Amino acid sequence: MTPENRAAYWRANLRLVACCMLVWFLCSYVCGILFVDELNRIRIGGFKLGFWFAQQGSIYVFVALIFFYAWRMNRIDQKYDVHED
Repeated sequence: MTPENRAAYWRANLRLVACCMLVWFLCSYVCGILFVDELNRIRIGGFKLGFWFAQQGSIYVFVALIFFYAWRMNRIDQKYDVHED
């Protein structure tokens, strides 16, 4: 692998991690803490949406992000020819 490809692969990996962290931050901190009062006006299954984000939603989003990260990294690995056979 050339140094340019290595650098591009690393940038793609860091960009993916940063995007996943941003989504998780928005879901857990912004929706679960900052906008909790506004979100509590909406109910899902009898529970206030702000409470749901703080207690369950951020966990579900985190698990979904794990699967998304693995899927995207497999595609990035194939693009830069560092995938496992």
